[in-house]
Amino acid sequence: MSNRNLELRELSLWTLLIEEDSDYRIPIYQRNYAWKWEEIFDLVQDIYDAFTQNANQFYYIGTLVTHSIGNKHFDVIDGQQRLTTIFILFRVLQISSIQSRMTYQAREKANLTMQHMPDWDTIEPDMDIRAGYNYAERAIKEVVKDDEKESFINYLLHNVHMIHYQVPQGTDMNHYFEVMNSRGEQLEQHEIVKAQLISQFTDPVHRQVFADVWNACSNMNTYIQRLFPHDENATIEELVPKLFPDSDNRFSANMNNKTNQENSFLTIEQLLESNGVVEKNKDVERQDTFLPIIDFPNFILIVLKIDCLKKPQFMPDEFSLDDKQLLRYFKSHPIDAPTFICCLLKARYFLDNYIVHQSKDSNEELSNPWLLQQWYKGENEEKSYPKNVADCAALQNRLLHLLSMFEVAFTARQRKNYLLYILMYLINQNAVDPNQYAEFLEQLARCYFEKIYLNQSCLNSINVPTPGAFDAMMLADNQLNLQIPDSKSAVDFENIYGDGDEVSKGIPLFVFNYMDYCLWRYYSDQVSSRNTKKGDPIREAFFAALGCSDFSLDVFQNFYFSRTRRSLEHFYARALVDKNIKGCPTREQINCFGNYAMIGSEANSSGSSWSPITKLDHYLDSSSKIRQVSVASLKFVIMMQKCKDDQCWEVKQIREHQASMLRVLFHGYYSKKIPQSKVSHLFKYGRTFVDNQNRRDKKREK
Repeated sequence: MSNRNLELRELSLWTLLIEEDSDYRIPIYQRNYAWKWEEIFDLVQDIYDAFTQNANQFYYIGTLVTHSIGNKHFDVIDGQQRLTTIFILFRVLQISSIQSRMTYQAREKANLTMQHMPDWDTIEPDMDIRAGYNYAERAIKEVVKDDEKESFINYLLHNVHMIHYQVPQGTDMNHYFEVMNSRGEQLEQHEIVKAQLISQFTDPVHRQVFADVWNACSNMNTYIQRLFPHDENATIEELVPKLFPDSDNRFSANMNNKTNQENSFLTIEQLLESNGVVEKNKDVERQDTFLPIIDFPNFILIVLKIDCLKKPQFMPDEFSLDDKQLLRYFKSHPIDAPTFICCLLKARYFLDNYIVHQSKDSNEELSNPWLLQQWYKGENEEKSYPKNVADCAALQNRLLHLLSMFEVAFTARQRKNYLLYILMYLINQNAVDPNQYAEFLEQLARCYFEKIYLNQSCLNSINVPTPGAFDAMMLADNQLNLQIPDSKSAVDFENIYGDGDEVSKGIPLFVFNYMDYCLWRYYSDQVSSRNTKKGDPIREAFFAALGCSDFSLDVFQNFYFSRTRRSLEHFYARALVDKNIKGCPTREQINCFGNYAMIGSEANSSGSSWSPITKLDHYLDSSSKIRQVSVASLKFVIMMQKCKDDQCWEVKQIREHQASMLRVLFHGYYSKKIPQSKVSHLFKYGRTFVDNQNRRDKKREK
């Protein structure tokens, strides 16, 4: 075996799939195609980022492991998901010179789908591959500009490389699979980074401390205070001061309600001990596990960028939060290992204690999964437990909604710029005040909305933020810049996203999530603290401003940001536009903010061709055949109530709804709470606003 020449070659996709003239078979024992939106979008985005950064360099996307079955025919052992996606991308990009060279053993439906996509009417397609095609088509539209497509295709074919490893002829495949399984996964990039950083230490004791801190931080599903290594001989207390300079060995103290200025900073060991880490044989109730919102490789990339931002010459827009570039970034941005490991531990503490995570035990479809709690050491020091960040329920909910709003708008593990900015803020605080923290998060959200999503220069041809747009707008001299030079208006919004006069180029999900937060905050400020009933002037005024009748406040009270809300639906369906229905809007009129609703994928797939009235019968069905999470958008509930009020959903309703939503978006919760004596004024304003919009629509029609 050792004398055999192992076939291990790095090849461009053009060479691998065209010049070599080989065919690849997916054996029957391989699983079906399973890549979803996030995997496909990440692959397209990664290739596009490499293309825009340096179109002359090669970009490596993984390994293809095959076993020759003779005459340029190979069984794919590893890499079939990526290989299938590449062929799908070729078809989406209409690269006619490349036909599918893949077949699926004993899966005729999959073979027909690969051969005929996207001509779905002539075959019964494999639904997983068909979904992959739709995801790939959407990803290409969102990422690649039209005028770049030809160059992008050339880069994809000739500069994107795979490692092709051919298992030698005569290999006992059963033995090969046993070896692969026993060996486990290949060494990951963050493990290589760890080895490179640890090599900076010559003292074996210092190396061990670095490794202990690194290993504790890499376990992302529990509070760092519970994971930090310790023993009865106080090893941490002895070794940490030797490893880290005193100037770097300090943490912000917001622990145990310490407010004394003399204790405004704690050393690492003091912070951990004061929060229940250094426990000697105590039985502590296990309440510390959760589902993390980011994985370790992407987390250390954020910490590296935070560390690099301290250097005046650092260019943040050239540093994208893409964990596939982890090794390259650590190589091109040399760092001091002791300083970095201290920053890593500090950032991890704030991530666990001041940023949302998801409950491990909850079923997200049935209950709010989000938690915002810090690990707290009780006054009697006998018990430690998670405790809400804010003692005030209203403030806790405000923080929870803001943080989960960011998270569901940016679900991928990569490119979480919002986490970068929040951790930058938290690390610079001597003590985290919940009120000030909430104000910061609201200002951050408003900056995202006005400085990026209402800034045409930051958006591509389908209104998706361009690479580097966030850092360009949110950072100045490598510091957070939350100033908004000129406040935007509804006119600015409609100039970008349309008012129904022409087909919208696209509206990002963040806009809809931010809209729902503004609606919830408007409710929180004006109604939630008042004990109101239907018919009370304050409630009538509130719902009048929303443009609909009172549908109870339970929807607002129970609202949370669900991860399942990833689909945009036309409330007036596109399928109905060409059927000459009386009062039917045009294709331009339905493609605007007033007709779009964010909805769960379950409801979207089942109701994409229903009329608005039919949707009311299903989505508002008291039998709960469709779970509430499927319509868990405040904007969508308001749309449905308005449709129910008017018993129709036509151009008039679409424009009135858009106008009322933009009023809340630009004027709603920023106004002070209306006193009871001014309720009638608010009601009058709400009705006047709608009346003015109606007059504007009539003038436009003339």
